[in-house]
Amino acid sequence: MAESDSDPTSSDPDAPHRRVDARRNQERVIAAARELFAEQGLQVTVPQVAERAGVGRATVYRSYPSKEDLIVAVVQRQFQELEQRTRAALDGADAYREWCSFVPDLFGRLARDRVLADAFFEGRLVPAARILGLIGQLVAAARSSGKIRPDAGELDIRVVLCGAVRQLIVLDERDPAVWRRYADLVLNALRP
Repeated sequence: MAESDSDPTSSDPDAPHRRVDARRNQERVIAAARELFAEQGLQVTVPQVAERAGVGRATVYRSYPSKEDLIVAVVQRQFQELEQRTRAALDGADAYREWCSFVPDLFGRLARDRVLADAFFEGRLVPAARILGLIGQLVAAARSSGKIRPDAGELDIRVVLCGAVRQLIVLDERDPAVWRRYADLVLNALRP
């Protein structure tokens, strides 16, 4: 086989255009999957994602051979965003103020986004331990303000914060006001 036959880009002037189209389709698939998962949870099907993205099922399966691969791709992006938000809170000048802002923001995100909520709790597809560790660091930094219990730590985050999140997921609660209420309860639970 000649080298030009094995390398489609060497003789195919349309190859770069196809790569751009493939990347654009991949972004459309991720955006559609993210929207649908946020709205309906992980029971969404690949054909539903393909339809929302305006592409064929084969286009989805080319990049994501299984539904779990697609879920992992979506969740990884969401966890990256959540990790960036958590690190930004850690870098803030006033750890207690950041904590008081972070918890309602986290609960708001989880209320709006079923896949993030499911993945955050489940931890099977993308481990949430790293983010929980960062949240624990934020609590530790905020303790120096004297406005958080001196004995508050990562275990409390797992029990109080994750416990509230888990129950809201199990109850399929979608009302943002209810999530905000539990964010306030979590904040109050860690006050002295």
